[in-house]
Amino acid sequence: MKFGANTFIWASPFTTDTHLGLLDKAAAMGFDLLEVAVEDPALIDVPVLRRAAAAAGVGVLVCGAFGPDRNLSSAETAVHQQAADYLRWCIDAAAELSSPIVSGPMYSAVGKPRLETAAARREEWQRAVSNLHKWGSYAQQQGVRLALEPLNRFETDMINVVDQGLALLTEVECDAVGLHLDTFHMHLEEKDSAAAIRRAGSRIYHVHACENDRGIPGTGQVNWSGIAQALGEVGYDGTVVIESFTPEVQSIARAVCIWRDIAPDQDSIAAQGLAFLKPLLTD
Repeated sequence: MKFGANTFIWASPFTTDTHLGLLDKAAAMGFDLLEVAVEDPALIDVPVLRRAAAAAGVGVLVCGAFGPDRNLSSAETAVHQQAADYLRWCIDAAAELSSPIVSGPMYSAVGKPRLETAAARREEWQRAVSNLHKWGSYAQQQGVRLALEPLNRFETDMINVVDQGLALLTEVECDAVGLHLDTFHMHLEEKDSAAAIRRAGSRIYHVHACENDRGIPGTGQVNWSGIAQALGEVGYDGTVVIESFTPEVQSIARAVCIWRDIAPDQDSIAAQGLAFLKPLLTD
């Protein structure tokens, strides 16, 4: 199992002009990986990032940011095309960076909680199925897998729980497309996070570790012992990344509604989170 930290802990948007030092920081803290949240591809020089990661001795994971203008299941041609172009960039970047996955809620857009008619929802679902099959097949050709992240009901109306994600995967019919489980979203939406992990089984391609208040893993109400046991039972040996937040990164704090201090500082989220997770998941 490899452990990583998401760049959202410290910065937004990530840019290779100003944030390459996070690679050395992650390495010094004992992480295997830095997960780069790609908000604007124009700000990231992939060859520069690859060389800097190699020099720091850490791997890089590609995490997608799917806002309203990057909706792969949109009926609007321009919006769909922007999402497709962005996802292709992420897949190509992941291949160049040796990132085994591209993760995120790429089936739709974040911030789209709507009560649609059954017919409209089915049409949207079918667009997601078709496009994820297409881009999953493309990713597979590049040696990359897509990890779809269920989000809580306040962030999407499409995939909130593992069972919905598995239903989508059944229709997508592509082994290169699996699930990205986030303990924060699971704590809000699943009846039993450990049971959901067992149902997801081998289709879990990535895990985000975050507390129920989005703070330091291990300091809140998430059932970490149950999650650790379930991940062990399904034989998960992939990537576990801390994705937590503080008000210091204001754009992200606004996006995820962080209005108060939930950790002493940014470095504490990463360092204390890793100190908690590593023995829990590897012993």
